[in-house]
Amino acid sequence: MVEFEQKAQYGIADLREIVRLLRSPEGCPWDKEQTHQSIRNDFLEEAYEAVEAIDLLDMPLMREELGDVLLQVVFHCCLAEEEKQFDFEAVCDEICKKLIIRHPHVFGDVKAEDTAAVLQNWDAIKKETKGQETYADTLYSVAKSLPALARAQKVGKRAARAGMDFDDAAAAFDCVRAERAELQEAMAQGDAARMEEELGDLLFSCVNTARHLGIDAEQALTKATNKFTARFAATEQLVIADGKNMPELGIDALDVYWAQAKEQCTPETL
Repeated sequence: MVEFEQKAQYGIADLREIVRLLRSPEGCPWDKEQTHQSIRNDFLEEAYEAVEAIDLLDMPLMREELGDVLLQVVFHCCLAEEEKQFDFEAVCDEICKKLIIRHPHVFGDVKAEDTAAVLQNWDAIKKETKGQETYADTLYSVAKSLPALARAQKVGKRAARAGMDFDDAAAAFDCVRAERAELQEAMAQGDAARMEEELGDLLFSCVNTARHLGIDAEQALTKATNKFTARFAATEQLVIADGKNMPELGIDALDVYWAQAKEQCTPETL
């Protein structure tokens, strides 16, 4: 048994010590086996769960999920410290320095009257400190681990800074129509590789349209998926109420139930 002082309230130093003990020879077999790579997906899952708590504005849940995210940070720092790469203090030091450097309008004599000026300064400083010499460098620097829609929207936004963009949402939507036609052509040819390519182009064009409309594509698709799920559930309940089984009905009959479900599940009720 590992000895650890019981307290009414713990702090960051306690969390770091707990993780160190979990990784010690007397600690937890599972924790001792973990690497940066093995817990990579855990980090993603905890971040998404924290975001869900934020979306729900559930403060107790947010507190819990932020703690889970913090655990991931501390765990990775512990692993790096064992490898003599860096530690938690080094992470704190680097982010503090980054915030000071990127806020010269707060910690220096640069003037920034509004959010637009702040973001412009931020981008310029970020480009300089990261050694990004070209606009293409800024596109390559967008994390490839981001969800595809979010990454596409960010890449499009950065390309726009170099003037590579549509004039407006209408022009972006015209591209959606053009890409749709190209996808239809690929489908008619039965060319699998081209269908994948054209579908990707169509999705990218949709994201560009969303960006020009001021819509977050990732969030829009999330809402659409939630709406579909709710309407599917309502459809299933209507089918069950009639003593029937969904797979046995066929799409035409299911569409009748779906129409009823749409009346029940409007955007206002979701």
